[in-house]
Amino acid sequence: MTAFVRVCGPPNSAFLVGYPGISATLPRIEGKVEIRPGQGVDAPVNISLVTICLQRRETIHPSADSMTKKHLAAPRKEVTDIVGKEMLLFRCPPGREYEKVYSMDLPFVLFIPFGRGGEEVARRIPPASLQLASRTAETYYEMVVLVQQGHAEQKKYPFPVPIQRYDTLSTFGMYNRPESSEKVTDHLVTLGISLPRWSYGPLDPVSVYIKLSPNPDWLTKARKVTIQKITIGIEEEIIYNHEGDEPQHKIKSLARQTQTVGVRMPEAGYFTNLGLVFPAKDYRDHDGVIPRGKPAFPQYSVSGFTTSGSLYRVEYYLTVKAHMTSAKDIVLRQPIVVCPLDHTACKEEMEYIEVAAKDARNIRPEDPMLPAPTIIKMNDYNALHCLGMTMVGAKRMPLIE
Repeated sequence: MTAFVRVCGPPNSAFLVGYPGISATLPRIEGKVEIRPGQGVDAPVNISLVTICLQRRETIHPSADSMTKKHLAAPRKEVTDIVGKEMLLFRCPPGREYEKVYSMDLPFVLFIPFGRGGEEVARRIPPASLQLASRTAETYYEMVVLVQQGHAEQKKYPFPVPIQRYDTLSTFGMYNRPESSEKVTDHLVTLGISLPRWSYGPLDPVSVYIKLSPNPDWLTKARKVTIQKITIGIEEEIIYNHEGDEPQHKIKSLARQTQTVGVRMPEAGYFTNLGLVFPAKDYRDHDGVIPRGKPAFPQYSVSGFTTSGSLYRVEYYLTVKAHMTSAKDIVLRQPIVVCPLDHTACKEEMEYIEVAAKDARNIRPEDPMLPAPTIIKMNDYNALHCLGMTMVGAKRMPLIE
């Protein structure tokens, strides 16, 4: 008899509790595995073993966005890992092959790693769920329940669960400190930039302070330089197979803004402020309707965000290019962090993160104080009551409370 298996989360709550990437909130997945008879009403199922784990599946196919290359390129590459530890929920007593049960409710809690862990893969914070266009790269998570039913083959039941990361929120102090960098061309001109903050989300304003300075030792030559225009832009760089032998880089320009200057290099230098709005992806169709999202992926309004997995890495750069005559153009690429949430949403999440951190203080990962499992075996007293049945004489009848 095949069992019916499902996973339920806490009442009025999602499976995921806490905030992955923020250790103070003890990120974890809570719920219970429910096992019932798969066929009929009162046929017991044989259960020998029940386990649950969180599984991460990562795939890449860099050529999937090109119809011509798609069939000629190497096939899709995939890796599967268990996140954290597998949890044993039920094992029948020694000497018995299985238990005949009518009903099983097995509570569980799976802790998501929250330490950097270095080379220890099991302790690394797992990357967020993501599916790029044409499935060139994707990461998705499943709760996998393994059920052994006597002699029958072990059966796995996957249940998708989206995972987000919250350590790139633009409201964190480390991202709100100015970042500066410089680059020199022909020993004549120095391009310097300064960013007031360096984490951005969809539709967030991106502002950059730009300074072009002549070399005081070569002032005569530097004065002959004409600044034609200054261009700023945001680039997305995806590195496929970044830990392998042949990494493949793909760079895409997301936004660009140009300011025409047309002046000779002043002796004191040239200063300006430039800005643009970080682009957001609109998922609405022609009728203005947002299509139903996939259960394994959160609905993001950006095409991607800063993340790093086993098979791919997504990075973002703010590029500043000064176009000049009598000197080489200068291009400066400054790494930035892209968050899937805009600045307003990040501010709102901060309050909930504080509440989650307070709630997590009372939880001990080594002993999370789970409720006791509820297992109703075939030979238990009034066992049929759990199925809404009862015995009247020698007949099984619906139970009337």
